[in-house]
Amino acid sequence: MSRASPYARPFLRAAGLACGLAMAIGLAGCASLTEASGFYWQAVSGHLDMIRRARPIETVLADPTTDATLRARLELSREIRAFASRELALPANGSFTTYADLKRPYVLWNVFATDELSVKLRQWCFPVAGCIGYRGYYALDEARSYASQLRASGLDVQVGGVPAYSTLGWFDDPLLSTFIRFPEGEVARLIFHELAHQVVYLKGDTTFNESFASAVEEVGIDRWYAARADDEGLRRYQAHRERRAAFTALLIDHKRQLEALYARPIDDAEKRRGKQAVFESLRVGYEQLKVQWGGFAGYDRWFDEPLTNAHLAAVGAYADGLPAFRNLLKEAGGQLPVFYARVRELAALPPESRQQRLLALSASP
Repeated sequence: MSRASPYARPFLRAAGLACGLAMAIGLAGCASLTEASGFYWQAVSGHLDMIRRARPIETVLADPTTDATLRARLELSREIRAFASRELALPANGSFTTYADLKRPYVLWNVFATDELSVKLRQWCFPVAGCIGYRGYYALDEARSYASQLRASGLDVQVGGVPAYSTLGWFDDPLLSTFIRFPEGEVARLIFHELAHQVVYLKGDTTFNESFASAVEEVGIDRWYAARADDEGLRRYQAHRERRAAFTALLIDHKRQLEALYARPIDDAEKRRGKQAVFESLRVGYEQLKVQWGGFAGYDRWFDEPLTNAHLAAVGAYADGLPAFRNLLKEAGGQLPVFYARVRELAALPPESRQQRLLALSASP
């Protein structure tokens, strides 16, 4: 299975939460390791290996063997990190003050699965993280092995590479070689997004968590470029953001087509034919987007492997609740500490009341 580009999976940018939290689970309650001990052990050992590799940014900068590109990126990341706490009221802790060279393209790989005729993700439940729609592995071979087991049972499966994840403040998350050389705007938004998860995390509600963090990264990027008076940098980033939004909208549209198809009162054979037609339509739609983008092909790898329901099932978590959080930020007058307090109040509501409030916020002009 081909490796997934970080640009090809915008909705997976922080999706590696499961493994980092499995580390926390292992330390906080070893009795829970009796079941699926192999999965927990690879999570613990993988996270510890990452932490062992982390060095203070100052140490890396002082090392004469550090190449010029990495040096410049670490200095920029240090500025971004300081800006996040000073201007965005994000946690001022040890996260993103160290650097780890992992010597691999991703920190971990997530395995997603659905039934053959469904776009609802299979869930895995953890004591700390709650129930989430993926399992993360620090080794690609292990992810592929587990994916093969799921396919053998008749499920649709996708393995996606993840460049970063948040441990929600349980540990100091390092800067990683898997994303440090991304474009400036991507590094900044990733740091803002991951730190936002340390501000508010609602157990078991991926859409709430990711939409909130996406709202924080969005305002963070705008303020970052404004503070630097970098209109050209913002223009480049906005073009990237518009392409990402168009691609995500394409995926969501085809996900909804599959949902409608599977809900129809027709036999499974007809649903399977319709499923393939939807995937072919998705490929055609992407080619049309590439023409509009002047040939930009940053999402090509998303199509390297046969498409499955699992490719589309996770789409939407980062965007579905975003309008509500944008409007909540407006209600807070753009003041992030006030916004964070209101998000915490939302998270504390009973699920039905919280959903009603989010729907009302989404409908606001």
